Amino acid sequence: MAICFFSPLKPMPFSPSNHNSKPPLIRCSFSPSTITTAEPKPVFSSVRSFAPATVANLGPGFDFLGCAVDGLGDYVSVRVDPSVHPGEISISDICGTHASKKLSKNPLWNCAGIAAIATMKMLNIRSVGLSLTLEKGLPLGSGLGSSAASAAAAAVAVNEIFGGKLDVEDLVVAGLESETKVSGYHADNIAPAIMGGFVLIRNYTPLELMSLKFPEEKDIFFVLVSPDFEAPTKKMRAALPREIEMTHHVWNCSQAGALVASVLQGDLKGLGKALSNDKIVEPKRAPLIPGMEAVKKAALAAGAFGCTISGAGPTAVAVIDNEEKGKEIGERMVDAFRNEGNLNAVAMVTRLDRIGARLVSSVPIR
Repeated sequence: MAICFFSPLKPMPFSPSNHNSKPPLIRCSFSPSTITTAEPKPVFSSVRSFAPATVANLGPGFDFLGCAVDGLGDYVSVRVDPSVHPGEISISDICGTHASKKLSKNPLWNCAGIAAIATMKMLNIRSVGLSLTLEKGLPLGSGLGSSAASAAAAAVAVNEIFGGKLDVEDLVVAGLESETKVSGYHADNIAPAIMGGFVLIRNYTPLELMSLKFPEEKDIFFVLVSPDFEAPTKKMRAALPREIEMTHHVWNCSQAGALVASVLQGDLKGLGKALSNDKIVEPKRAPLIPGMEAVKKAALAAGAFGCTISGAGPTAVAVIDNEEKGKEIGERMVDAFRNEGNLNAVAMVTRLDRIGARLVSSVPIR
């Protein structure tokens, strides 16, 4: 059974208006078992949800830090479908990016389907069948949390069609069930995709999450530069060292601590400095992405506060406090990918997504 509780309140501390309160802590045992005892009835005949892209690791925060970014993500539509066997879900369509053609429509082998099934199990759904459509806005293997966005949107959609009975922590557990089967047991994408903002994974056994509140009155811009190159998560994780030097361990711990403090203080320069100073993971992964080292140098030379690999890559992420400056930095990073890595790349400047996965439209039961 999944035992979840929220300290000190649930789920109000996730509201951006409470950013001055103590960072909330979620503890959940990882199991998508039944949460509700009575089977809820659907309150909508169909819903559509959105979940944002995410930047995981943030340099020294490998597998325990991540944030959601605005403007990119996946959509999931779910409808009550009498033709689907009660208690089951069917994936009727997958559309969007060209890579979506690679995805299976078997819900047991699709990240959205796995999360939807886990959510239905939590809700104890036995008498209603659902049909799901996935609209991919994120490319696969981009380092922007593509699988997590699909899982988060699916979990939210299924929950909302039955009246939103589950809490945010339950949805993270459902999404983590998908991540575990698709890309590994790590929550630094799925947690911010559902919760929004910056999230720290304090512990995995049991799962403990902390929402880090970046000050409302401050802006942070992410320069995301994605080259025409795929970096599969499994391949990029295989490149990681099995042992690390104590001096590198101490260094990364100090940088991760500085990064968290900078997020809470809204110190963008401090955040960028810490983000750029990973001595364990980035040095092993950057050489696998053509031109990445030159891209980082170009970003910093152009005025970025910091630059690193987003997730497993190949997307590079830089941080800055001005959108126009961010566009200039993005151009220099694109040039570096082309000149040093022989790769075409596209740049986007976006803000922090403080909301996370959410319902965007619904049709009531008539």
